[in-house]
Amino acid sequence: MEANTRSTGRLPAAFLTPGSSSFMDFLAEHAPDQLPGRRPLPPVQGAVEAPHGTTIVAATFSGGVVLAGDRRATMGNMIAQRDIEKVFPADEYSAVGIAGTAGLAVEMVRLFQLELEHFEKVEGAQLSLEGKANRLSTMIRSNLGMAMQGLAVVPLFAGYDGERGKGRVFSYDITGGRSEELGFAAVGSGSVFARGSLKKLYREGMTEEQARTVVVQALYDAADDDSATGGPDLVRRIYPVVTVITDEGYRRLGENEVSDIARAVHEGRLQHPDGPQAPVL
Repeated sequence: MEANTRSTGRLPAAFLTPGSSSFMDFLAEHAPDQLPGRRPLPPVQGAVEAPHGTTIVAATFSGGVVLAGDRRATMGNMIAQRDIEKVFPADEYSAVGIAGTAGLAVEMVRLFQLELEHFEKVEGAQLSLEGKANRLSTMIRSNLGMAMQGLAVVPLFAGYDGERGKGRVFSYDITGGRSEELGFAAVGSGSVFARGSLKKLYREGMTEEQARTVVVQALYDAADDDSATGGPDLVRRIYPVVTVITDEGYRRLGENEVSDIARAVHEGRLQHPDGPQAPVL
């Protein structure tokens, strides 16, 4: 096929034949070995050691949703990377944060981005936010074989739903089971501590600015109790990735914006190491 393509200058017939609006279905039919879940693993003794991303948090506010992640990747008890990025735009109005096996997770995100772009090109319209969440669920399910061998990918998906006029958050398990979270969510090794922080600080009707601060506080609390989660590193100037999605689309906060939030949180922790108290109602 490759020789014919080079000699004639034409694309293979598979690329010119009308088919499914799913890019994953196209790959499964014409190049199944390119799907992460279809690749055979080499025989290994014991658990596979690979860098893992850790904690992702999300919180809705009036007019949208904030999705954020710490920057640490670990391999066993070692820090594999201090500045890994785990939050990515899925399309103009949604984003995905990844926890789990870092290499597979990044590859899955890229495939998900292609899936949404392919659908839009074929159908001439964007998937609904619900449809995007369902497509991601299918992709996670296809990785179940690797997940059972310790190479799990567990994302957090968030976006702005134009039909409902609000931000929404979806969490998943390793089998692809999908749940919509109301208000806030956290996944990854530090998720228990981040969720506890969000429970304390989250309030309905928060402003965007308040939501940004709340997710950074949650990541700070996760890093305080989970060694695999990296807190804001003021010395190296490594800060969480914080993204905002509204009716105007996806936006990643600049480094100066995030550093201002992180430094304000840090200053507050010098006075109250366990963080702010929950508001009295």
